[in-house]
Amino acid sequence: MVFRVAVIGAGPSGLTSIKACLDEGLEPTCFESSDDMGGLWKFKEVSEPNRASIYHSLTINSSKEMMCYSDFPIPADYPNYMHHSKILKYFRMYAEHFKLLEHICFQTSVKKVTQRPDFSRTGQWEVVTENKDGLEERHIFEAVICCTGHYTYPNLPLKDFPGIETFEGNYFHSWDYKGTENMYGKRVVVIGIGNSGSDIAVESSKVAEQVYMSTRRGAWVIRQVSDNGLPVDMKYNTRFVHILFQLLPVNILNWISEKKINSMYDHTMYALKPKHR
Repeated sequence: MVFRVAVIGAGPSGLTSIKACLDEGLEPTCFESSDDMGGLWKFKEVSEPNRASIYHSLTINSSKEMMCYSDFPIPADYPNYMHHSKILKYFRMYAEHFKLLEHICFQTSVKKVTQRPDFSRTGQWEVVTENKDGLEERHIFEAVICCTGHYTYPNLPLKDFPGIETFEGNYFHSWDYKGTENMYGKRVVVIGIGNSGSDIAVESSKVAEQVYMSTRRGAWVIRQVSDNGLPVDMKYNTRFVHILFQLLPVNILNWISEKKINSMYDHTMYALKPKHR
C-alpha cells in the first residue's frame, strides 16, 4: 500500500518533512501557495498579504552550526550569522541535493483539510487545493503535515493608541518594513524590543534625527558573539550547560547568567534591566 502524505508549505520545515517522508518510503506531495520555496526566507520587495515578510538587511539570529540540517552542513565559507539571501541559497542546495523539487506543487493553496467520512476505519484525509487559475482539486491522503510557519499576520492594535487617527506622521508594522528610505531626518519611535524592533532601531538611528525605543518592560539583551569569537548559542547551548541546569539551584544559575550578560553591557546603566531574572 502506498502511504500518501500531504505537506503544507515549502519552507524549512516543509522541505525537511518531504525528505523525512522519502527516507521512510512514504509518498509526499507538498503544496506551496507562492511561486518559490523558502517560506519566511523568500524576500519580496513588497509585503504580500497572508505571507510572512522580511526586510533587506535581515540576518538570522541562530548560528549556522546550530541551524543547519544535520544531514546537510552549511558551506564552510558561509558566515556564522547568514543574510536571508544566503539562507535561501542553502535551502535551494538542500532541495536540489535530495531531489525534493519534484514533490512540490507551487502556486497551489490548501483551502480545506477534513477527515473523510470513513476516517475511523481508513485514517484518510481529504485535502482541497486551488491553483493559480482558481481551479479546485480534491486529494486523498493518509497523513497531513502542516508546515505553514508563523509571523504571517501583523498585529497592529491601533485602538490602544488614542489620537492615532489625528497623527500626521507615518506608522506601520515591522511586517511592512523593508529599509530606512522613509526615515531620513525624522524622529522615530520603535515600539517593542524584540529582534525586529532592535534591528529597526539600530538601522534607523543611522539616518534619523532621533530614535526612541518604547518597551513595556526591560529585556536581557545578548550579543551574537561570545568569548573568543564563538557564536553565543554554540558556547552555551551544550550538554555540559544543560547538565548544570539540572544540578544547580535556579538562583545560582540566574546569578551566573546575569553576571555574564552584564559584563557585555550593564543593563541597569542602559535602563534595560527587567524585573524578571
